[in-house]
Amino acid sequence: MLPLWTVGLIVLLALVVLVYQGAAILFAYQMPELGPAPPGAPPSGRVSVIIPTRNEAEDLPGTLESLLAQDDPNLEIVVVDGGSTDGTQAVVAAHGARVRRIDEAPLPAGWVGKNWACWTGAQSTEGEWLLFLDADVRTVPSAVRSVVGYADSERADLVSISPRVEMVGFWERVVLPFFVQMVLVYFRAPRVNDDSSHAAIANGQFLLIRREMYRRLGGHAAIRSYVLEDVELARRVRGLHGRLRMTSSPDLATTRMYRNCAEMFEGLLKNVHGGEFSAARQTGFLVGLVGLFWLPLAVLPLGLWTGSLVLTLLGAFLWVALFGKHVGFARGLGAPAAYGLLYPLAVGYYVVLVGTSLVRGVRRRPVEWKGRRYDLLEPGHPN
Repeated sequence: MLPLWTVGLIVLLALVVLVYQGAAILFAYQMPELGPAPPGAPPSGRVSVIIPTRNEAEDLPGTLESLLAQDDPNLEIVVVDGGSTDGTQAVVAAHGARVRRIDEAPLPAGWVGKNWACWTGAQSTEGEWLLFLDADVRTVPSAVRSVVGYADSERADLVSISPRVEMVGFWERVVLPFFVQMVLVYFRAPRVNDDSSHAAIANGQFLLIRREMYRRLGGHAAIRSYVLEDVELARRVRGLHGRLRMTSSPDLATTRMYRNCAEMFEGLLKNVHGGEFSAARQTGFLVGLVGLFWLPLAVLPLGLWTGSLVLTLLGAFLWVALFGKHVGFARGLGAPAAYGLLYPLAVGYYVVLVGTSLVRGVRRRPVEWKGRRYDLLEPGHPN
C-alpha cells in the first residue's frame, strides 16, 4: 500500500493534468469560426496579396488558381520569389498578367528569408489591406472578401485565419492534431479576440493587416530577424493597442502544411526552436510533455499494482479523458479517430523535437529552413 500522502499528491497532480487537458478543449470550443460571407459588394479597400516563395512549384498552381477565382475584381496578386530553382517562376508566368512576379534582391544580413520577401512585396504594392499568404494555401472564391468584411465589422487591424489542414501521411495524422492543441493552449489562441487580453498570436499562412498599421509598426523590417514572424507581428500590433482577430476557417481555405516526414520535422523544429533560444524554456517544455501526457497513463497500472482503489479509478478516468480528448482533436481536424489513440506517439515525436532543439540551442546551432540558416537571437532581442 502507498502512504496516504503519496496517494494525495498523485491525485493533486492528476487534477493539474485534467485542468490542462480541459483547457485545450475549452480553447478549441471558444475559437470563433468564420465561414464564407453571402454574396455582396467587394471589400471596402483594395487588397494586395503577397505570396513569398522559394521552390514552391508543386503547391503554387493551386494557390494562384484559387486567387484568380476570387470574387474581388480589384485584387492585386504579387509573388515574391527568393531564388527558386524548381520552376516556380514558370508557374507564375503561366497564370497571366494578373499575377505579378518580383525577384527579391539577395537576402541582407540579419534578415529571415520570409520576412525579406514579405517586406519586398509590401513595398511594391498599393492596397489598403496587405494579405500575406503562404504558397500552399488554397482559398474559396469568397475568402478574401469574407475576411476583409469581418475585419471591417470588427474594426480589426490584423486578422488571421486557420485553414483546414490536409493530412495525408501517417505521421501527419498522428502529429498535426497534437500540434494544433499545443498552439491553442500555449498561445491561449481564442483570447486574441479579447481586446483586454495580452494574448497575441497570428497565423502567417493567411494574415491580413491594414497597411496603416503595418506602416506604424515598421512592417517586416522591424522584425527582420524573427523566425516566428507572425507571432511577433501580432505582439507588435497588440503593443500599439491595435485590434487582433483570429478565427478557425476550414470552409474558407485549405492547406497541406508539409509534403513529407523530413519537411514536417524541419518545419515543426523551426517553430519549436524559434529564433530566441532559452534552455530553461525548452527543458520546461520537455518536463511538461512527459508530465502532462505520458506519466498520467502510469496511474492506472500503479493503482492495480498497489491495490489502491482510488488510484485505479483515477487512472482509468485519466485514460478515458486523455485518449478521448485526442480522439476528439483527430476527428475535429479530419483524421480518422484511431489516430487519436496513437497520441503517445505524437508526444514522443515532440519529445524528440524539443530534445533536438535543446541540444542545437546549447550548441548555438542556427535555425535551418528551406536551405537557409539563421543565427539564434538572445531572449528579449529588440529585433
